[in-house]
Amino acid sequence: MTESKRVAVVTGASRGIGRAVAVALADAGCDVVVNFRTGREGAEETAKQIERKGVKAFLYQFDVSDPDDVSASFKGILEECGRIDILVNNAGITRDNIVVRMKLSEWEEVVRTNLTGVYLCSQAVIKPMLKQKWGRIINITSVVGFMGNAGQTNYTAAKAGIVGFTKSLARELASRNITVNAVAPGYIETDMTTALSDDVRSALVAQIPAGYVGKPEDVAHAVKFLASNEARYITGQVIHVNGGMYM
Repeated sequence: MTESKRVAVVTGASRGIGRAVAVALADAGCDVVVNFRTGREGAEETAKQIERKGVKAFLYQFDVSDPDDVSASFKGILEECGRIDILVNNAGITRDNIVVRMKLSEWEEVVRTNLTGVYLCSQAVIKPMLKQKWGRIINITSVVGFMGNAGQTNYTAAKAGIVGFTKSLARELASRNITVNAVAPGYIETDMTTALSDDVRSALVAQIPAGYVGKPEDVAHAVKFLASNEARYITGQVIHVNGGMYM
């Protein structure tokens, strides 16, 4: 990324993939807005890592699934930072259960955060990006949105929905120098995967041709590229970062 001092917003950036993405964009010269809903201590650690790159970090606590919270927060970001060039929709939750036992609240909470949150945050940045005649929207989906996963119908439905949203929004914005793409991680070394038993972990690794679980930085590198000037002719695409688990 040759342009310096672009402003990037990364949702769910207090840990894991979100943190790695935020730090990678800082490394590319961006000032970074670190969004979090809970876990301020983690968000503050992300901010420290960003500032070590010689750029600014801004902490914004808001719930991506709350329209009023999103609207007020992005208004505040624009007032404080003056612009928003890059949005990475990373925030997500899980409420795993098989369908026969899944509560409606478990379905709605996941879809509202993981899919409606992408819509709300994307909508909030479109007008500023149109005014600037430049923008990057990058949505974090998942390998399970393509493969399916028992016990995660709510999560996989939301992640699959992100793909359709990405392609449609890309068509709406392509002529305005705004690209919209998605990154689909496979199994990545995060808090969720480290909590798995050795047997479950071994079974997962056996499904991965590369033979190992990826790192958050593997996802962050793909996001960093899609956010760059070099990716200007790429839109409506999904980059799979999964070690060959899904081809």
